[in-house]
Amino acid sequence: MKIDHLINTIEREQADGAWITRPINIYYLTGYHSNPNERLFALLIKPTGEQVLFCPQMEVADVNNSPFEGEVIGYLDTEAPLSKLNETYTKLLIEAKHLTVHRQRKLTKYLHTETFADVDLTLKQLRNNKSTGEIAELTIAAELADKCIEIGVAFLEEGRTEREVVNHIEHEIKRYGVNEMSFDTMVLFGDHAASPHGIPGDRRLQVNEYVLFDLGVVYNHYCSDITRTVAFGTPSEEAQRIYQVVLEAQTQAIEAIQPGEKISKIDDIARNIITEAGYGDYFTHRLGHGLGLEAHEYQDISSQNNNALEAGMVITIEPGIYVPNVAGVRIEDDIVVTEDGARSLTNYPKH
Repeated sequence: MKIDHLINTIEREQADGAWITRPINIYYLTGYHSNPNERLFALLIKPTGEQVLFCPQMEVADVNNSPFEGEVIGYLDTEAPLSKLNETYTKLLIEAKHLTVHRQRKLTKYLHTETFADVDLTLKQLRNNKSTGEIAELTIAAELADKCIEIGVAFLEEGRTEREVVNHIEHEIKRYGVNEMSFDTMVLFGDHAASPHGIPGDRRLQVNEYVLFDLGVVYNHYCSDITRTVAFGTPSEEAQRIYQVVLEAQTQAIEAIQPGEKISKIDDIARNIITEAGYGDYFTHRLGHGLGLEAHEYQDISSQNNNALEAGMVITIEPGIYVPNVAGVRIEDDIVVTEDGARSLTNYPKH
């Protein structure tokens, strides 16, 4: 079905084929994952449905053992890969945000391509609605993210550094079969968390402050992304008030999720609660983002996105308030849009 959708796009654009070069999109379409570094790794989809995968010769055996059933063209480091395809593709659909000028020139030289059109949105739309199997993988990834928070909270102790907590989480979660985090794990203490993208360092944990955890794991190529802000002792009254405002904003935004609702409205609900509480200037990012094979993917959960929510979408909802020299609070969950509302995949307690 994925390939059929691309073929329809090729025909509609009157192109000679689609040239896919992002490894994560190639995996999505073929089931074969590669990290080619500087080498060419590309999938050519023809209007007939034929598929050709270009990969380094050293990976040909792995491709043959994968779900991919099309033609495989392997090449040595000393060869020009496109010279092996003696065909003309006057117009190609490409991932405009990924294809380099250098590679584009190679297509013009060897495939005689004269016209290029974008296929990015088509691929984003395909990945936007998750299958039952994808949601099952994301569910396990989310459960493992919950476990990471559990591990981190249990390790909190006065005097520990942020970096020590990060290292402990990433070491211990490997016992559960996790080999990769979705992104750099974030653990920030107290006022250090007032930087939304702060970098864990040698800041030591003190009694009566919040600890912000933002992390995720990769499970069978699918990502999770959770944020919890946990009290260590009794934070200041203002910090506690900030926490309650963020929690209320997140709760109401999630409750409003349902198929057909505008994405912008979900952002507005959370943002208005924070603004009415007097912290609007301290909520400095969008409400969330899509989640799947990448930690950040289509769609953008913001006030500027008027697209409608659809059943099968998986998104994050993560309002935050960041007041310098006081506290930084963010609460984030991975949410599946269901036929009648929303279901959270991450479930570590927020109270």
